[in-house]
Amino acid sequence: MLDAVLVANRGEIALRVLRACRELGLRGVAIHSEADRGAPWLDAADEVHLVGPAPASQSYLAIDRILDVAARARVDAIHPGYGFLSERADAARAITEAGLVWVGPPAAALERMGDKLAARAVAQAAGAPVVAGTDEPLTDPEAARAFVDAHGLPVAIKAAFGGGGRGLRVVHQPEDLARELDAARREAQAAFGRDEVYLERYLARPRHVEVQVLADAHGHVVALGDRDCSVQRHHQKLLEEAPAPDLPAQVREEMTAASVRIAREVGYVGAGTCEFLVEGTDCSFLEMNARLQVEHPVTELVTGVDLVRAQLRIAAGEPLPWDADDAAPGHAAPGHAVRGHAIEARINAEDPARGFAPAPGRVTRWEPPSGPGVRVDAGVASGWEVPGDYDSLLAKIIGYGATRDEALATLRRALGELRVEGVPTTTGFHLLALDHPDVRAARASTVSVEQEWDLSGLVAAEPPTPGLGPARPSRTLTVEVDGKRMEVALFEPEGAGEDLGGGAGSGAPAAPRRHGPPRGGGADEAVLPAPLQGTVVALSVAEGSAVETGQRVAMLEAMKMENEVTAHRSGVVTAVHASVGHALARGDALLTIARDQAG
Repeated sequence: MLDAVLVANRGEIALRVLRACRELGLRGVAIHSEADRGAPWLDAADEVHLVGPAPASQSYLAIDRILDVAARARVDAIHPGYGFLSERADAARAITEAGLVWVGPPAAALERMGDKLAARAVAQAAGAPVVAGTDEPLTDPEAARAFVDAHGLPVAIKAAFGGGGRGLRVVHQPEDLARELDAARREAQAAFGRDEVYLERYLARPRHVEVQVLADAHGHVVALGDRDCSVQRHHQKLLEEAPAPDLPAQVREEMTAASVRIAREVGYVGAGTCEFLVEGTDCSFLEMNARLQVEHPVTELVTGVDLVRAQLRIAAGEPLPWDADDAAPGHAAPGHAVRGHAIEARINAEDPARGFAPAPGRVTRWEPPSGPGVRVDAGVASGWEVPGDYDSLLAKIIGYGATRDEALATLRRALGELRVEGVPTTTGFHLLALDHPDVRAARASTVSVEQEWDLSGLVAAEPPTPGLGPARPSRTLTVEVDGKRMEVALFEPEGAGEDLGGGAGSGAPAAPRRHGPPRGGGADEAVLPAPLQGTVVALSVAEGSAVETGQRVAMLEAMKMENEVTAHRSGVVTAVHASVGHALARGDALLTIARDQAG
């Protein structure tokens, strides 16, 4: 039996696992990087250890350092959460060889399912439907062109050892193939330490539906229902719901049965998810996420199964109390029939009006919603500085109801109660999405957000004022306007001086914080500023290059995502103010583009 568990992760998933440890009577040990000192989730741990500097490669991905902490803390097991080490076979092997329990699938299963090409082979061996794709990693653009000639465009370039949408590029035009192949390999290398990529036929308007599985070390495997995760941006999920609405019964049964066969074929142990693309009554295996999923709360709410507790019990050697052979096709395990509906909104520190640009910074106000049917999984608190080194996820807000309409109404109410200040979030997008006809009618696809929806009504967040720190509330007033009760918060920027908005000790309220536009970047300005805080990972132009409005000129990496920067005007590049590897703040000068004579 287990006694102590080290949680090798951060944010809301670290808190989720630490809570499960406490509920099971296990000692929970947390680690943190220099960037996460004083993080709010660390309060839930029985013991806390610094593991390394801010870069993930020196902290949350540093297996040797994590093992050193595990030895000093005298733990029995390591839970990797999701992301970071969770799908690393070398981590699983090193941890088990150190005599510790790895809370996840065996290293051999991780090797096969972590390699997306090997996972395709496993799915085919298990009789699961798969989409057309290459069977070997690609480095040669000519081999990629041969696949395009055979299967047509569009095609998806995917990281063979990745997930979460990183290292994934969609090619619609043949002239973009070589460039996107290079970008996908570069992004895969940065995110996963491996640059192998492969091609798959890209389906035009599929739904993304996945099946949750649990397997123990005694040969029992069960599927715990399905989820729809079709509302995405940059191939990363924004809304997830369980069960998948309006899914044909035969598709649900085919995916459920295929997921159980795949788990058995690979010798899976623990919690995992088989993902599929669905078009009408056809489904194709996409990949298996050999770990807990971000969206696991919706499955927990509709089945009553605590997936994190189940992971810990399986890791301790306990058998599952049920098996797929005992469950009706397409349903949860016996005794855990799907009841009701749950919908999750991922609250990210991003600006949806600026192409979901990541936006790290200090959260000056955090007030989560509550009430009937609302669940909040969060790793944030007021005053917390959201680092730019990691994923942009702040929290997950989940609405539950007896019906899908009730769940939608609960989530909409909860998002209306949520109060976040200091950093932009995706909340405005979620409110738009919940009222969108595609979501209401359950016909959203993986391309809806970026190709079909009108997001022009979203308001861009104002940039921080240069030279001033984050605003802090100095007074909150309750007023009535036309019989309506309203709260008005007055803010004072840190570092602005004692007498801003009135003399020191005058009793006058502080002046509202005002934000100026980014330095340069207007259509009539020569300087193109960085649209977000990030690191330059690619430059497409040099001094003397002629550019057109909208042409890609650079790529910035921020919060584990690459973001395209385009020219704001046509002209000639007369100065390049940053180089590859250069860290920029939002508004810093990137290029100077002088108008050509024709402009």
